[in-house]
Amino acid sequence: MEQLLTLVCKLNPTPQQVAQIEAILKAFADACNYTNEQVKPHVTSKTTIQNLVYQDVRSLFGLSANLAVRACARVGANRKTAKQKNRPVKFFKPTSADYDARIFAFREKNWTVSLTLIEGREHIKLDVGNYQRGKLKGSKPTSAQLCKHRDGSYYIHIQIKDEVPEPLKPTNVIGVDFGPRDIAVTSNGDKWDGKQINEIRDRYAKTRASLQQKATKGTRSTRRRARQILQQLSGRERRFQQWLNHQISYRIIQKAKSSSAIVAIENLTGIRERTNQQPRNKVERRRSNSWSFYQLRSFLEYKGIKEGVEVIAVTPAYTSQTCHQCLHIGLRSDKRFKCGNCGWHGDADLNGAKMISLLGQSVSLPGGSGYLCCNLSTDSSGLLQSPALKGWG
Repeated sequence: MEQLLTLVCKLNPTPQQVAQIEAILKAFADACNYTNEQVKPHVTSKTTIQNLVYQDVRSLFGLSANLAVRACARVGANRKTAKQKNRPVKFFKPTSADYDARIFAFREKNWTVSLTLIEGREHIKLDVGNYQRGKLKGSKPTSAQLCKHRDGSYYIHIQIKDEVPEPLKPTNVIGVDFGPRDIAVTSNGDKWDGKQINEIRDRYAKTRASLQQKATKGTRSTRRRARQILQQLSGRERRFQQWLNHQISYRIIQKAKSSSAIVAIENLTGIRERTNQQPRNKVERRRSNSWSFYQLRSFLEYKGIKEGVEVIAVTPAYTSQTCHQCLHIGLRSDKRFKCGNCGWHGDADLNGAKMISLLGQSVSLPGGSGYLCCNLSTDSSGLLQSPALKGWG
């Protein structure tokens, strides 16, 4: 079994190569924008788009044959993604360009990459660490993406195929409950508090607001200095959140690997759009929109594949309101949960994680249907009645 990995490798181009990289990024973006304007919005097939504008793209923007093909494919892929979200594709920025095997090559003997630019083929040195060297050694990648990051540096995102072990035979399921207050709570009792990241977000938001005000209303030197500090702060909050999600996902997957368990998570797709429709203050809206649950989910999934641990997503409906002991609807108040049927009470997120674990067991383990059933009892009329139905009618 193989897994597709993307290695982010920093480039060390010469001044002449920098000019050519800037030119190819601009030409690629202009070609995408031209294609998006000329082809009708409902067309998403890359083959159809290529048949319509390929010759014009090559002649107008000076792209090689394969770069013109990749530009058409980029427009088609972006349109498909935008169509799923009911949004139009508006504009392509000159920050990246796609490469395939005919216009990109990795050279291990001198640790360079060969890229087709506007004026021809260029060999650009790589500035990589031990992790990238270990993954690239002996590999022959066939696709990559040339990118310009926010700090102005140039990177090559190389896609490689990595061998992964066969999935482990599971004996149990670890449920993981995601939340903005507690980032993750597992059915084993492990918990990662979100207080630190919330405090960091609030501090950065306050700092950005103050600097943005100075950048528009201060003196000339104050405005320049405020813009410089804003640029220095750019990405720090995001990088800390990324590091934290890496740590959390690594520990969860290692725990599951050591106990031969499946990891069950909530399928929270669309939750941000739903919560934004509710009346909330500005702070709560900002915190909700900066909640990086999808990044944590993606980290769990790719680390799980790498370690042979299966990660499944279950529906989150009523997982935080159902008692994991008797499967009755209980009462949740902030972080506390209490069941009116069996009397269980405790942390609401822990109860949710245990319910997610039960859902995961019901769909993934042999005989799993028995994990979500209620014992039947007899009422005064002699009819069988489920405990979950007592008190009704």
